Amino acid sequence: MSATPSLLDNKLVKWFDQRLPIVSTMHHAGMEYPTPKNLTYWWNFGSLAGFMLVVMMVTGIFLAMHYTPHVDYAFASVERIMRDVNYGWLIRYIHMNGGSMFFVVVYIHVFRGLYYGSYKSPREVLWWLGIVILLLMMATAFMGYVLPWGQMSFWGATVITNLFSAFPLVGNWIVTLLWGGFSVDNPTLNRFFSLHYLLPFVIAAVVFLHIWALHTTKSNNPLGIEANGPQDTIPFHPYYTVKDLYGIGVFLIFYSLFVFFAPNALGDAANYIPANPLQTPPHIVPEWYFLPYYAILRSIPNKLLGVLAMFGSILILFLLPWLDTSRVRSARFRPIYKLVFWVFVICCVALTWAGGKPPEGLALWVARIGTIYYFLHFLVFMPLIGWFERPLALPKSISAPVLAGGKA
Repeated sequence: MSATPSLLDNKLVKWFDQRLPIVSTMHHAGMEYPTPKNLTYWWNFGSLAGFMLVVMMVTGIFLAMHYTPHVDYAFASVERIMRDVNYGWLIRYIHMNGGSMFFVVVYIHVFRGLYYGSYKSPREVLWWLGIVILLLMMATAFMGYVLPWGQMSFWGATVITNLFSAFPLVGNWIVTLLWGGFSVDNPTLNRFFSLHYLLPFVIAAVVFLHIWALHTTKSNNPLGIEANGPQDTIPFHPYYTVKDLYGIGVFLIFYSLFVFFAPNALGDAANYIPANPLQTPPHIVPEWYFLPYYAILRSIPNKLLGVLAMFGSILILFLLPWLDTSRVRSARFRPIYKLVFWVFVICCVALTWAGGKPPEGLALWVARIGTIYYFLHFLVFMPLIGWFERPLALPKSISAPVLAGGKA
């Protein structure tokens, strides 16, 4: 017997739970929740994303205690955190590299969903909520990158906010609203600090809905078939709690290598120079997790079309449940789709590389070819493959291959 059932037997806990069923709900959702017995370590990245959200919120709250959101003091306040606040350097490096780690686990989580068809019926809303979380993460990360008020912070904010001016009629109004004036200045910094502090709590609320939807439709699995009774499932605790804790331990080793040995490897050295509106950096680049979209933006000569393609590259994910016409979820049983999927992964890596280079020569051609393939993958290949591909035979149940593997 685990500790939680005995806790439910406690008279005081039982009395409280009858009036506000927190303990019984947590017990059902976190321990008794029936989970497919064949989940692999690729399913650890959902819990890792939740772990990173908590880390980012806690470290962000401590940093906000010492940060001053004013153009004259922001850069100096960050330096004070690094030099004078007890363990301020550690908190900032955990937070700064935590943004990159958060995107690493979420991107892997998304690609795993693409590979195993986790967006298909009945999990469409679950998938949509995941994309909403990704969009909120992007907004939060962009605003957070502006707060140190270094050269790349200032010019990154200037370039990205100016993109909205491409929209006819309302574009300039949106830019003025974001700036709080007619240039990136103190009102901009105050707006971004306020929203950067607020949005993680919005993300936490959407994560709650995401988990609620997950527990309603149940987890997908590597075979892509639904669990058929108790023989196909096991309780989440202790089997997957232990597996998640092991995954967090391995992940923390990887995370710590950056925090303690290469804390600035994923950043830009120009952001250690105070913001100067009169001196433009030779090459303005966003953080690495925005580079694929930046490559798509710059690959199109027309500003409006480039902005639409950049936003469209994310929004198109909402349509996946209908763009993928195959009845089979998992790429394990779809030989053609599996090949196309890995070509798509290579395409995304190539776009990331091209986004970090000046838009000329080979990098520009890679960005243009990658942009074309990116949209072809979703709008052409996925529907056509679903119609013409002949999938392999699916197993009758989750238990069948699991038991067969055990006997082998």
